[in-house]
Amino acid sequence: MRSKCARRTPVNNQASLNDTPSDPNLEAIHDAGSPDGIDRRGFLKCMAWAGTGVVWTFAGGVPTSRLVGQSLHPNSGHPGKQADFSFVQISDSHIGFSKPANTDVTATLRAALSKIDTSPAQPDFLIHTGDLTHSSKPEEFDTLSQLLGSRRQVFYVPGEHDTASDDGKLYLERFGKDTRGSGWSSFDHKGVHFIGLVNVLELEGMGKLGPEQLDWLKRDLAGIKSSTPIAVFAHIPLWAVYPAWGWGTADSEQALALLRRFGSVTVLNGHIHQVMQKVEGNVAFHTAMSTAFPQPAPGSAPSSGPMKVPADKLRDVLGITEVHFVAQLHSLAVVDSTLSGAPAAAQEHGQ
Repeated sequence: MRSKCARRTPVNNQASLNDTPSDPNLEAIHDAGSPDGIDRRGFLKCMAWAGTGVVWTFAGGVPTSRLVGQSLHPNSGHPGKQADFSFVQISDSHIGFSKPANTDVTATLRAALSKIDTSPAQPDFLIHTGDLTHSSKPEEFDTLSQLLGSRRQVFYVPGEHDTASDDGKLYLERFGKDTRGSGWSSFDHKGVHFIGLVNVLELEGMGKLGPEQLDWLKRDLAGIKSSTPIAVFAHIPLWAVYPAWGWGTADSEQALALLRRFGSVTVLNGHIHQVMQKVEGNVAFHTAMSTAFPQPAPGSAPSSGPMKVPADKLRDVLGITEVHFVAQLHSLAVVDSTLSGAPAAAQEHGQ
């Protein structure tokens, strides 16, 4: 089995968001020693594109990854076979934001959706990992709904900007009607169990899930076989990216303990507006870029927040994430791509 992705990226926790690959050529990632033939760490190291969205595809047991709008490679390891399915993650639209970091976030969200719409293989669905709006105003939710709600199936979790003004009541009314509690939910799709978690309502410096949601998660997973691939999505990362800025979830370890019996777990987050990843055993963590504005790399600025870049570089640091599921291997492959199509290096977080 061979799968294609970008060049291998060396482990470097201090990698800059603006680093770009020096070699545009693709190379194969293969680990004969891995029981399923997938070097999961290699897969994450090679995520050299950041931005518009990540597409995950599972096809005939072989995980494949591609940029949004890029055709599957003819020698991807399963010629002639269609992907079992793929979906796209978008995050941090911040509709309503209009400061110098991006004075037209609606336009950049439209650009992200256009990139998805023109992709050769359409995703089964989209997930939005929070901060749909910037101020949780009705008109901001209206705009987001017009752009997303009537176009395709979308699964949502809220960000702190969607819940700050009214504890998420308007968000739940508009986007959480079929969810439980403060907006958590789960569903199954073609052999994968998806779980949407909410960690933005009990902010205590970092995100928090809370005992009620953790009890629900335990019950939800109780009847799921350990061989079932699990995909978890939430707004704030479920791993400690940078606690000093609140980039982590205080009680995430309790949730992760429930997930460790599963052979393949993928955790997708937003919030930090840049691509970072980490692998712990069978759990792969991945954060997505924003469609609105970038944020500084952890510790590289006095604080987190909107980061202004030259106007002609903005779309190089905004993007989406494509996710491909390969059923036979029970694995997910993630690819980030920018709105501009320019390469951007992902950062890998050390264990």
